[in-house]
Amino acid sequence: MSTTTAAEPAAPRISPARQRLLDTATELFYNEGIHAVGVDRIIEAAGVTRATMYKQFAGKEGLVLAYLQGEDAQLRTLFAAAAGQSSDPHVLLDLVVAGIEQDIRERHTRGCPFINAAAEYPDDGPVRALIGDHREWFRATLEQLATAAGLTEPAEVAASLVLLRDAALVGGYLDGSDRVAVAFARTARGVLAAAA
Repeated sequence: MSTTTAAEPAAPRISPARQRLLDTATELFYNEGIHAVGVDRIIEAAGVTRATMYKQFAGKEGLVLAYLQGEDAQLRTLFAAAAGQSSDPHVLLDLVVAGIEQDIRERHTRGCPFINAAAEYPDDGPVRALIGDHREWFRATLEQLATAAGLTEPAEVAASLVLLRDAALVGGYLDGSDRVAVAFARTARGVLAAAA
């Protein structure tokens, strides 16, 4: 007996110009601030034309949204990778803490991209809505893990971990990532132990 399976649909191909624009914007927005970086600078650094920029993104806000969607996707990918290592919620929570600790040290050394963006977009709008959706997903995912691990008051555990991550990303930028990353991991594991 022969079985056939349908091929997985191919992921949509991102044009090289779009990827260059997004990579350039991601680096500049994170390192220098969103409002401090103009579209002309991004276009020049990415080596594309103005027409290409506006074909790929409806304007600067579209590029900002794509930047933050990329940050969100990376965090979701880290959670998915952790889930691929273990299905034990206790192990997953420990992997999350270790992943955040590593992120503080290696990737997000200038604070949280979502907090930074929220400071530049204080009013309601698409950027703040995306930030809110990201934070709600992050909090809900941590709560689900805490519930699955049988921790007491899983919503409070999740809220504490979100707060600690926020503080650690900002603190890592201000006080040095090595000092703060260790303090984050110790405190986060203390929260988990207290709720066990």
